[in-house]
Formats: sequence, structure tokens, C-alpha cells
Amino acid sequence: MKPTMPLLLLVLLNVAGQSQAQIKNSILDLTNSIRSILPSLSRPANHSRIFYAVMFDAGSTGTRIHVYTFIQSVSEKLPVLDNEMFHSIKPGLSAYADSPEMGGHTVRMLLKVAKKTVPRLEWKRTPVVLRATAGLRLLATEKAQALLDQVQHVFDESPFLVPDNSVSIMNGTNEGILAWISLNFLTGHLNAQTKKTVGILDLGGGSTQITFLPKQRKTIESVPVADYVARFDMFNSTFELYTYSRSHTFITFEAVKLKSFCALTGLEWRVFKSSCLPKKFRDEWSFGGLTYHVSGDPDGYSGYKLCYQEVLKVVKGFIHQPYELEDSNVFYAFSYYFDRAVDAGLIDGVQGGMLEVRDFKKRAKEVCNKMTKYALISPFLCLDMTYITCLLKDGFGFKESTVLQLTKKVNNVEASWALGATLDHFYNLKIH
Repeated sequence: MKPTMPLLLLVLLNVAGQSQAQIKNSILDLTNSIRSILPSLSRPANHSRIFYAVMFDAGSTGTRIHVYTFIQSVSEKLPVLDNEMFHSIKPGLSAYADSPEMGGHTVRMLLKVAKKTVPRLEWKRTPVVLRATAGLRLLATEKAQALLDQVQHVFDESPFLVPDNSVSIMNGTNEGILAWISLNFLTGHLNAQTKKTVGILDLGGGSTQITFLPKQRKTIESVPVADYVARFDMFNSTFELYTYSRSHTFITFEAVKLKSFCALTGLEWRVFKSSCLPKKFRDEWSFGGLTYHVSGDPDGYSGYKLCYQEVLKVVKGFIHQPYELEDSNVFYAFSYYFDRAVDAGLIDGVQGGMLEVRDFKKRAKEVCNKMTKYALISPFLCLDMTYITCLLKDGFGFKESTVLQLTKKVNNVEASWALGATLDHFYNLKIH
């Protein structure tokens, strides 16, 4: 902008001695000169609009806020995601089952992030939504509802737009579908001409999901129940996905600990021993509103083989294996897949990376057979890595050579279902 100052002064000095016509010409020359200096806008204001959205993910281990900034061009059906502001807080809402007011307070604190991110003039036009997942699904109905009511109260007091059904519990199937939409939006695969998409593997504290777009019709036709097939509409196109979700006591990342312990200890209620834990390990562990005493087996054996046998009792027969898991399907794995791969030293905690299923197996063997070495990282690392290995191989049926993309963020945006839920809110994807 500095070159414009001498130019402007020069015009003003010359105006006094010029005619009206000369003045008009000088002003036109000045305008043209400024236009040549100023950068042209890549997105003309009359061709696009900016809008915002606030999405809360109330998970089993924490509550997260995603504040999205979108740019919608009139020439494009899908918006451009310009920015995401993300923040999280622990523990999750379900930890406040007996003090719902405190749970509401955590949401109120996170709303400060939204107020700092969204311009004040846009607050009344910016929707705020919370979707709770397995953490609240596992609670007694009345306790879960008390928490939801508190969140609703916080939203109603806020300056943001509160749409109908702004606070609710989401089922596991929708988690998988919306995560698939998120990842395919971020990787540029979400359009009517899509031929190549990515699958998703999500592993949370209370549920696990696998979702992908099948290439073979038999994958859809061979499902044992209709719930494993989901459809949604977008821009006059219908996507038909294979999606599978397990939660509660059947197969969850936290519940597998409980079931494997139960399988070994039989009737010894609330005191659990496992060969997946270091022999001298003793601790308390909370899940589903109860606290358990857990330990290794000081008088028994430990290691990968015994641990795998324990976990297999939980996984085998409880997980549906889809007909089609071709190598040509790229799968993105996130949440605990990513976190435990980082803990085990398999990938970088920022960049992520690509791993074969056999990499989890190899490191699980090392961790379980050298528990003392890895106990400082996490005494549960042997169990967690063995569970992931067993889930991928004997649960879903992936080959050991299958390559997975482990990621926490895609294009600097958190890998989760939250973005998909936001798109569903604005574009009514009619998931069914």
C-alpha cells in the first residue's frame, strides 16, 4: 500500500489548478492506479458467503467442541471448509451422571471457544448442536436425560442459534456413516461422480465402527440384518454403505477389558485378573459407573499368546465380517487406533502414518512379552494392542497385509463424525 501515498498526494496537489473535467479524469486515473496496486479477490463477495457451525461431540472419555468456518460458492454444491477450531475437555459427560449440573458447566466452558471464534454478528445465525455417543448410551435412561437437559439449558442461555433436536444421543450406526462422510469430504471423494472412496475404522471408549462403500453387490446382499446397510441422499444421488457398529457389552474398547477379565475370573465379582496385564500390576479401573479392582496374575503366566486367547473369546463370533474387504479399499483408522499406535511407537503422534495389520500384531507380541518395559507407558498397552490386532484380523477379517492410514487429522481437521454431522444438519442428507 505504500506506493499509493505519493500518488494520492500528487493528485491532491494538482487538483487546485485543474478544471472540473480534468479533476474527473485525475480521479479516474487514481482509481485505476489503485486497482493495479491492490490484489484482486479470489472469491468475490457477491459470489460466495461465509457461515459457521458449532458441533459438540460428547464422547465416553471427553467432550469436544468443533467450530467450523465454511465458504459456500454459488457455483458449487458443497461448501469449502475454511477452518476448524477444536478443543476438548476430560472427563466426558457420562462421568457427571450423578452431578448433571457439573456436566452442563463443562459445556458452558467450551462455548467460550465458539464465542472467540465466531464473529459476534454471526452468533444468532450460527447453530449449536451436541450429539452424545456411547458414554451416554451406556447410562441409565433417566441419568442420561438429566445430562441432556442440562446441556439444553446451557444452549438456550447462549447467544447462538438453537435448532430443533439440538441435543440428543446418536446411535452407533450414524457414528459410522457420519465419520465416513467426514473423511470422504476431507479427502475430496464426496461427489456424485465418486468412483473411489475411503473406508473408515473408528475405535472409541464405548463403541467401534467400520464403514465403507462396497464395490461388490454381494457385500450388501450377504448382510445378516438390514441394519448393516445404510443409505443417505446427497445432491440427487444415493450412497449405499456397509456400516457396522458394536457397543455396550458386546465389543467396546473399554468393555473388552471387563469381558476378558470376567472370562478369566468367573464368579470373583469386581476383582479381575488377566494375563494381559503385568503380573505385579494392581489398580482400580472405572467403567459404566462402577469401579473395579484389576490386576495381573502373580501366580500364573502372561504374554501375547495367553492374552490373545482371552481377547479372542470376546471378539470371535460377536463381530460381523463383511464379504468384501478388498485391498483396493483404502481405510482410514483413527481415535484409539491412532492413539495406541502412537503409544506403542509405531507412528508419529503428529504426522500419523501408514501401517499394515501385521505391524499391530508384531508390536503387540513385543509389548506383551516385555510388559515390564512398556508398563510405564500404560499397563493396559498389551491388552489394547492385542485387542486391536484381534479385532482387525479375527473380528473384521482384514488380511495381515492390509494397509491402514492412521490419522488424527486430515487437512488439519480432526478425523471424526462431527464434520459429517454438521453437513447433515445443513444439507439434510436423509440418512436411512
